[in-house]
Amino acid sequence: MKKKIAVEGSLSDVKDLLQSKGYQVEDLNNQNNLDSYDAIITTGQDSNVLGMENAVTKSPVIDARGQSAEDIYQQLQNRIK
Repeated sequence: MKKKIAVEGSLSDVKDLLQSKGYQVEDLNNQNNLDSYDAIITTGQDSNVLGMENAVTKSPVIDARGQSAEDIYQQLQNRIK
């Protein structure tokens, strides 16, 4: 089964790369079901992107700020083995 990744809307290069690597990629816009994702990728620019300042999720959250799509992919590989 494909890993399900939520990606913040402006990260189209990350979405494209992850889809090409076989991930199921969805826009990060449904804060009610964060635990249904295997990982969450944000731009890091909005501290409240998950819908609340202290959102709790079991899914790893990766901050894409200052990283290339390939860097984020490598981080994702390490965090959701």
